[in-house]
Amino acid sequence: MARTRARDRAAGDSVVGLGRQGDDGRATGGGRVSRLVVRVLPAILIVLGFVFDLLTPPSFTGSPFFSAAPLIAAPLFSLRTTFLTGLAASLAVVVLHLHNGTSWRAESMTELATVVTVAGLALLINRVVLRSGKELASARGIAEAAQRAVLPTPADRIGGLHVAASYEAAQADAFIGGDLYAVQETPYGVRLVVGDVRGKGLGAVEAVAVVLGAFREAAEYEPTLGALAQRLERALAREGTRRDSLDAVEGFTTCVLGEVPKGSAVLRLVNRGHPEPLLLHPDGELVVLAPAVRALPLGMGLGAAPPDRVDEWPFPRGGTLLLYTDGLSEARDAAGRFYDPAGRLRGRVFPGPEELLSALNSDVRRYTGGGATDDMALLAVGRPARGQPERRRTVPVVSREDPT
Repeated sequence: MARTRARDRAAGDSVVGLGRQGDDGRATGGGRVSRLVVRVLPAILIVLGFVFDLLTPPSFTGSPFFSAAPLIAAPLFSLRTTFLTGLAASLAVVVLHLHNGTSWRAESMTELATVVTVAGLALLINRVVLRSGKELASARGIAEAAQRAVLPTPADRIGGLHVAASYEAAQADAFIGGDLYAVQETPYGVRLVVGDVRGKGLGAVEAVAVVLGAFREAAEYEPTLGALAQRLERALAREGTRRDSLDAVEGFTTCVLGEVPKGSAVLRLVNRGHPEPLLLHPDGELVVLAPAVRALPLGMGLGAAPPDRVDEWPFPRGGTLLLYTDGLSEARDAAGRFYDPAGRLRGRVFPGPEELLSALNSDVRRYTGGGATDDMALLAVGRPARGQPERRRTVPVVSREDPT
């Protein structure tokens, strides 16, 4: 993970106008200060309460500070630390009243009982938070396992092409949603799909499983991308009719189907209502791969739509194909401006697909300030130049919980 983040920072500097080092430096420094303050805050409150009680008339008391210390420690520290914080706060109350000679008064006994009671509640809160944290960690593990089962990470080299993929969930602690991608080698060459199911929740996840299952099976047998698109269309319609819980498989699914024939410098695409892929040339030139004829997404107009048109483009050595979902193109900055992947990447050169995705993920986080309203799936496929060495890749599933 440390090596991955280092690559993210290095590749992120390749994107125009980012100021990565200064921004990260401030964010990292601010995060360290915040963590330090949180760690010492219970002790600070006890010291403040002690000083306040010493410097004010007897009618004033520092018990609010002493009560707050174990409550703050409860959700942040271990049971032992919470207990020691409550014990220190209670001892501080006893010492102060002994110093003032007021330990025999009813008010003093009430103050001590209050602090002790709050400390006991803090221990209970600590246990509840600890149990909830374990349950959350278990849920995260299950979600990540489900993500890997439904969206397994592609191999880093398939059919002579370099491949990198990443999936970022908009919601913190989420690992899977309605975005999908797949790459596989077939008798017709390397075929791939990137798509976005319209919808959220389990229905969208089920639809993703349907599309990917149909793609993996049909890609091996359908001779053309157009026929492959029709197979996916029929699979969605069949599942939507068979299972009411899918709500007609969330209405529709946008996708791009791609094919790179064996030993060919040609790239073929069928676009069904999806954001247009980008082709990055080794000299920094960027081509937006817009379809010649706009087509409806999968799940709309079955039987009435004309046969899918397959568009072809040259795929030069050293070039990289980037496919993405609208979580990228519809990401917004603080002023509400949409992220423009073509504008941000045009003129940039990356060593390979992995570096491209690392830079792009880092740039989007900075652009949005770490926030997002939609999931984002990225798939990059590079046609290696002659003599280009084998590359290894580690692109994790990323949650939006940490924008740095």
